[in-house]
Amino acid sequence: MAQRGSHMTVQPLPTPHAPPVAGPYSPAVRAGDWIVCAGQVGLDPATGRIVEGVEAQARQVLANIAAVLGDCGALLADVAKTTVFVTDIAQFATVNAVYAEAFGEHRPARSTVQVSALPGGAEVEIEVWAYTPR
Repeated sequence: MAQRGSHMTVQPLPTPHAPPVAGPYSPAVRAGDWIVCAGQVGLDPATGRIVEGVEAQARQVLANIAAVLGDCGALLADVAKTTVFVTDIAQFATVNAVYAEAFGEHRPARSTVQVSALPGGAEVEIEVWAYTPR
């Protein structure tokens, strides 16, 4: 990894299977041994629209995360930390069931936060950090 002084270089990674970004950011970057992924919402890459319903959104979010990680040579099993954002904490049990199904026996550290709004009217967003030593 190239370094500048004592700072690590952060490199954007190609993510051809990620939904299109809606701003000046990268879906994923490499920072040393870490792949840091921007938050994903339930945007269907084929239609460019957010899917309907919190369960469907949670499934799409996790599919989008798996696609981004796959583009970066990583798996959900490499995820060390997740942050889950929901607009209604009362819906968290639904999100949690989908999350548990996607991660199986793998249990990354997690934070969950209720927020007042998410991009595009989404009900759930998840960001991840994956550890992938070179």
